[in-house]
Amino acid sequence: MSDGLDQIERLARLCLARVSRAEKRKLLATLARDLRTAQATRIAAQRQPDGGPFAPRRPRRPDPPGAYSIRFLYPQGDPNPHAVLLRSWVHQGDVFTGLDVATGALRSYRWDKVVRFLPAAADQRAPGPRLPQRGKIRARAMFRKLRTARYLRVGVESDEAWAGWGGAAATIARIHHQGLSDRPTPGAKPVRYARRMLLGLSEPERRALTDQLLQALTNFLPA
Repeated sequence: MSDGLDQIERLARLCLARVSRAEKRKLLATLARDLRTAQATRIAAQRQPDGGPFAPRRPRRPDPPGAYSIRFLYPQGDPNPHAVLLRSWVHQGDVFTGLDVATGALRSYRWDKVVRFLPAAADQRAPGPRLPQRGKIRARAMFRKLRTARYLRVGVESDEAWAGWGGAAATIARIHHQGLSDRPTPGAKPVRYARRMLLGLSEPERRALTDQLLQALTNFLPA
């Protein structure tokens, strides 16, 4: 950050000291929400604070179609879960995708929402036709959940506004932010993830937030 911007931020702190506690908290809460929006927007664009792109995902070997059909009750938490018969399924991270016999369409289901697996009849166990090429299944950007308001929290403390994660989300974010090692699944070998800086302010973002702060302070200070 430039020396000029340092001086502006110091001036903003001096101005904050002259407004009431309630006005200060209201202003900082607004800045915290704007800070989260800036971070979430940049993460959605798969960019780091310096403007460079996130390191791409590691290439994966194509997932073979399931050699058999599966039946299961879905989803957890529903008082009346329904039975699903899935053919030619493939495993894709935390979901599995296949041909849903009931709808005749390609559907995806989450492993952690399966109530339990059911036995399939002999005529249901035969594999179905091959799935479309994986390129036709839309690739999704990384960190879709981490950038949502449910996980990317905001807060105000004293003279500071902040945005960040807590709990398990913070652990996941720290692993990627610092490029640490972790086990993709329980019992799997540790994998070192590429460093992808999730939090941080670019120079334009700093200037925009500082300008917003100074503009807001003009409404509180006497002419």
